[in-house]
Amino acid sequence: MWRNRKRKDADGFIDDGDVPAQKNPKKASAPDDSDSIVVCEISKNRRVSVRNWQGKIVVDIREFYTKDGQELPGKKGISLTMDQWNVLRDHVEEIDKAVAENS
Repeated sequence: MWRNRKRKDADGFIDDGDVPAQKNPKKASAPDDSDSIVVCEISKNRRVSVRNWQGKIVVDIREFYTKDGQELPGKKGISLTMDQWNVLRDHVEEIDKAVAENS
């Protein structure tokens, strides 16, 4: 069985072509978050952190879950590059205005 595999890029998705589907994909082990700085907790299971990922600083907004007494990052979340973070930060006032208009 073949599937189309996509690789994420800062600007979207890049097609990597067709690759064989894995029958028993292995879960990636939990990343070492020792270099992660938790900036704030948005809610019980969501937090914002700044960390070094593959040699680049990212702002990570992510859900966490507990397994065997250990808090682990979930799949739901987004890691923003510094360029993406700067664009978002520069538009905060516009976002606040739109939220106020829709409330």
